[in-house]
Amino acid sequence: MVKLSVVIVNYNVCYFLEQALLSVRRAVEKLGQPVEVFVVDNNSVDGSVTMVRARFPEVVLIANQDNPGFSKGNNQALRRATGQYQLLLNPDTVVEEDTFRACCDFMDAHPTCGGLGVKMLDGQGKFLPESKRALPTPAVAFYKMFGLASLFPKSRTFGRYHLGFLDREETHEIEVLSGAFMLLRKAALDQIGLLDEDYFMYGEDIDLSYRLTRGGWKNYYFPGTRIIHYKGESTKRTSVNYVFVFYRAMVIFAQKHFAPGRAGLFSLLINAAIWLRAGAAVAERLAVRTAPLLLDAGLIWGGMYFLKSYWENNHKFVPGDYPPQYMEVAVPAYILVWLTSAYLSGGYDQPVRTSRVVRGIFVGTLLISAASNFLDAWRFSKALIILGGAWAVAALVGRQLLAHFVKYKNLRLSERRQKNIAIVGSGPESRRVRQLLEAAQVSARVIGYVRVDGEGTSTASEPNSSLHPFGQSPSEEPLGELRQLTDIIRLYALNELIFCGKDLPASQIISLMLGLPTSPPVAYKILPEDSQYIIGSSSKDAPGDYYTLDIALNLYQPQQARAKRLLDVLTSAGMLVLAPLLIWFQSKKTGFLRNCVAVLLGRRTWVGLRYMAGPAHAVPAVLSPADAAISTIPLNEVTLRRLELLYAKDYEPSIDLSVLWRCWRRLGQ
Repeated sequence: MVKLSVVIVNYNVCYFLEQALLSVRRAVEKLGQPVEVFVVDNNSVDGSVTMVRARFPEVVLIANQDNPGFSKGNNQALRRATGQYQLLLNPDTVVEEDTFRACCDFMDAHPTCGGLGVKMLDGQGKFLPESKRALPTPAVAFYKMFGLASLFPKSRTFGRYHLGFLDREETHEIEVLSGAFMLLRKAALDQIGLLDEDYFMYGEDIDLSYRLTRGGWKNYYFPGTRIIHYKGESTKRTSVNYVFVFYRAMVIFAQKHFAPGRAGLFSLLINAAIWLRAGAAVAERLAVRTAPLLLDAGLIWGGMYFLKSYWENNHKFVPGDYPPQYMEVAVPAYILVWLTSAYLSGGYDQPVRTSRVVRGIFVGTLLISAASNFLDAWRFSKALIILGGAWAVAALVGRQLLAHFVKYKNLRLSERRQKNIAIVGSGPESRRVRQLLEAAQVSARVIGYVRVDGEGTSTASEPNSSLHPFGQSPSEEPLGELRQLTDIIRLYALNELIFCGKDLPASQIISLMLGLPTSPPVAYKILPEDSQYIIGSSSKDAPGDYYTLDIALNLYQPQQARAKRLLDVLTSAGMLVLAPLLIWFQSKKTGFLRNCVAVLLGRRTWVGLRYMAGPAHAVPAVLSPADAAISTIPLNEVTLRRLELLYAKDYEPSIDLSVLWRCWRRLGQ
């Protein structure tokens, strides 16, 4: 009889899925009993299916041709699973080697346990509070959504959502399990049914947990084993889309399980919270992005006021004050032109370069001066325009210098601050990490590697300090041993550690994350065995990131991204103006108008990646560069991804124009 069935639903996280499956393989070996592993791929375009087939032939792969959602994907595998216990596991997790054995032993010893959750840690080893949760009753949901749960996390009244008053190191009976790791008894599932497919994403774990308790089963939080979960429940919690999807799942839950009267009140409260949280998310994002621009605008305006007063009193050819509209209308217009020109020139890109600011302000000054020649009523003083441009350069550069000094304690604006990295693993794996970092063009200084226990013959009692000036010793000697890791971090002022999964078990990596000092802060990443990805995450609130060979894509460089967005705005605006003519040549007329509006608003782009995964901030594309390929035979998936990779690496705005020209009849798709 199969002891355990593991079900992983994947969507475009090939690099995380690979690491998860490697950790599952080791945990299966430690369990020592029959296990079946399912991967349900929801139409990924990042090579996940090919990777699973090549590296994990023991996995039962279900490759969907669309994305039916998390609940339906899990149910596809659960209907085929035969294990006594059935685990729902996220692809962005790493389980310890003894996780399956410890959890199955617990389930064996607690026959009334219907569902089991474990202690979850983020990519930096910090405890994830969603490891244990209570049922989101109207009161509990209200406390969470209006911030009382965050203010009083250990309160038995306000902190119930994450049960912050319960000791995270002790086993507890709880109400809600996390869908990231949800071990279920097959007998319980046979009784209460599978996941509710009304939930596309979020909420299905709450619903299933509640039905388990209603069916007479118990749910437990079990800290006897640990897992890493790179994307916690709060991932992208400032995203407007996340706010709507997550809290509307709560509305579905309330309407399904609460009495009609309570559900109505609950829905009203949640919908009010949705709009408040969405508004706060938009305001926060807007404030972060516009704060430097607003500060610069204020500095320039103040400087222009001083220059105007000085010029009026000392150099104005015709005595008297400038009219009020000079400061009220003309100067704000000057500031808008200067800042727009500086932005388009890359003056706000990182790393900051003074030359970009000077170039942008110079072009803006020329434009203002030229425009004033045609506007007699608004022609005030050429000298003030030139002096204002000089002040604008001084204000922008000065503000950036001050911000840089506060953060880095130096005035070298254009110098990219390199990270100091140490590798924890064997010599061969250390060399492989170096090669991957070099190929990915990561701006970092590799100090050396820390020898795993038992490797080598050195018996040094203190960290090796005879480093080559460029960060590695001529003899490739290790910095020290694992037991000296804390001293090594402090001695070399390390910013990041990369653990080699081939040399260290997951349990040891997790223990190191938990045991190392939190000051100075050090980021952690893992290179899985025989993988081309170095994986990590800065916190539970940040999506996972990775270093890989394909990371240096020209398409996502700030200047190219800005040019692409400007091209999208201009072309979509032009198409809307010409829509009465162009629409008759479109195969999907409604789709054409919808796409024009979506591109204009930044919700889509005309040309982009459809067959390979881009970064999380990338918007959906109407056309792929592969759509313009000239071929007499159908292109396979590998070829389509290769064409898009070439497009992303060598991107120029002219490529988008070429694709639009060749595919202009298909703009409504």
